[in-house]
Amino acid sequence: MNHSELGAEIVWQIGPFGITSTVVTTWGIMLLFTLLALLGHLTLRAAPGRLQTAIEAVLIAIEDALKEVLPPTAVRQVLPFVGTLWLFVLAANLTGLIPGLHAPTRDLSATAALAVLVFGASHWYGIRGRGLKNHLRHYTEPSVILLPFHIISEITRTLALAIRLFGNMMSLEMAALLVLLIAGFLVPVPLLLLHVIEAVVQAYIFGMLALIYIAGALEPGESETNSPSSKEKS
Repeated sequence: MNHSELGAEIVWQIGPFGITSTVVTTWGIMLLFTLLALLGHLTLRAAPGRLQTAIEAVLIAIEDALKEVLPPTAVRQVLPFVGTLWLFVLAANLTGLIPGLHAPTRDLSATAALAVLVFGASHWYGIRGRGLKNHLRHYTEPSVILLPFHIISEITRTLALAIRLFGNMMSLEMAALLVLLIAGFLVPVPLLLLHVIEAVVQAYIFGMLALIYIAGALEPGESETNSPSSKEKS
C-alpha cells in the first residue's frame, strides 16, 4: 500500500507547503453545500418543490434532535452550527464511496480541526448563553480543587472526539480495501451498504457528542440555580 492509501496525498506543492487531497475534497464539499444553499434560496417558494421539501425535511429533523437536548431558547442559536457540522461530516464520510476519492474524515488533521471547532463552539455558546463570569465559574464547581480536572476533561474529550471519528473511518476504508483485495469485486454491494451505514452512524455520533458538549456548556450551574436572581426569575 502506498502513501496515498494510508494518508493524505499531496496534490499541489506550493513552496514548502503541500495541498493535500483532504484539503481539496473538503473545499469541494463546502463548495457543493454553498451551491445547494444558493440554489435552495433562489428557488424558495410558498409551494415548495422537491429540493425545498428535502431541505426543509432535513432542517426539521435536525431541529427536532436539538429540541431533545437543548433549552428551547438555544435551539435556533445552535441550529446553524450543529446542522452544518452534521451534514458536513456525513458528506465527508460518504465521499469515500466515490472512486478515486478518500473520505476527509480518515485524515486525523481534518477530524482534529472539526474537534477544535466543537471545542470553540461549546465555549462560545456557553459564554453567549450564560455570560463569561458564569461560564468560567462552573469550572470551579463544586470546589476550586476540581479546576485542573475540568481542564484535563476539556482537552481529553476534544482529543477523543477527533481520534474516534478518524479511527472509525480509517478502519472502515482499510477493511473495505482488504476485503476487495482478497475477494475482488464479488462482494461490492454489502461493502457499499456497510460503508453507508457506518458513515451515517459516525456522523450521527459526532454530531450528538458536539450537541451534548454545547448543551453542557449552556446548562446552569448549581450556584446559578441557587442564586437570588434565578429565584426571582422563577
